Amino acid sequence: MPQRPVVGVLLAAGRGSRFDAAGVANKLLAPLPDGTPVAVQAARHLMQALSDVVAVVPAAATHGAQVDQLATLLAEAGCEVLRCPDAARGMGASLAAGVAARPQAGGWIIALADMPWIAPETITQVANAVDPHGCVAPFHAGQRGHPIGFGADFFAGLTALDGDEGARRLIDPAKLIRIETDDAGILRDVDTPADLAR
Repeated sequence: MPQRPVVGVLLAAGRGSRFDAAGVANKLLAPLPDGTPVAVQAARHLMQALSDVVAVVPAAATHGAQVDQLATLLAEAGCEVLRCPDAARGMGASLAAGVAARPQAGGWIIALADMPWIAPETITQVANAVDPHGCVAPFHAGQRGHPIGFGADFFAGLTALDGDEGARRLIDPAKLIRIETDDAGILRDVDTPADLAR
């Protein structure tokens, strides 16, 4: 475990066009069976594993009231909310902004707000395996899932991301630290309303 703390970056700036083609409903606010909004459960699980979490939301949107509601809920969950003016450019821009907000971190755990079923224990395992030079990912049944951990050496690469480009190109499969887990939640996200009750 690095001496400097590992920071969580929760990407919550996407709307999810497949969830609602009309663009009215924000899937991150959709309730899970127990009533908890999708993004709130993802944030709570991240907060249980890490003491410092930056949640990235859009700076402005057509549905401003929904973005404000999301920001309020994530702040109540314990996250520092970062409004990203470039969020509309894609996940890469949001990811870069979140990492840039914590330049002195010992590493970053990049988590997606539409993946509320990842166990806090899994996130802790990933965080504990982060070293300055490597990437860490959980695997279930042979498949790589989320969240992904990046060591401090990746700061320049992560903050240079933009548009829809995620951090995949920064990961060297040959050097990737694998965490084998029984946690199927690392592979489950919310794409459509049917996924909420899956």
